Amino acid sequence: MATDDLTCSELVELVTDYLEDAMAPSERRRFETHLFGCRVCPRYVDQLRTTVRLLGRLTEDDLAEPARSSLLDAFRTWRRQ
Repeated sequence: MATDDLTCSELVELVTDYLEDAMAPSERRRFETHLFGCRVCPRYVDQLRTTVRLLGRLTEDDLAEPARSSLLDAFRTWRRQ
């Protein structure tokens, strides 16, 4: 593997920047080159696009308090790790 090849793990870490169009052109080319040659990652990116599209319609008021608290706790715990 060439040193500029992107791994699946690296793609996962960069996918938000990709979907938000916040990548430098050279990094975007690396990302898309990986997508073109990988069997799994294109499905992962498509699933995230769908999730963002569907959840992007939700507002904070759409979540019941127990669900909101549970999600916030999960993110706080994840971030500390």
